[in-house]
Amino acid sequence: MRVVVVTKEETDYARSVEMFLRDFNRQTGRDLEVLDPNSLEGESFCRAYDIVEYPTIVALSDEGIMQQMWRGASLPTISEVSYYG
Repeated sequence: MRVVVVTKEETDYARSVEMFLRDFNRQTGRDLEVLDPNSLEGESFCRAYDIVEYPTIVALSDEGIMQQMWRGASLPTISEVSYYG
């Protein structure tokens, strides 16, 4: 499984995403992959999974099949994401 957080820096929600990532690491001992949608890799990822709203958290199977997606500033719980990560 792979969990990717697509987010932009210097936005209204950037601090809450940063806190979520820090708390996730503290509670699970794992880090989540973070992509900037303005980067080359982030842009192609967003196109592939039809991501147009940020932040977005995507859980993917090992084969790259989307399992779950959370969109917008209302972030999921750490336990919801840790199920996939």
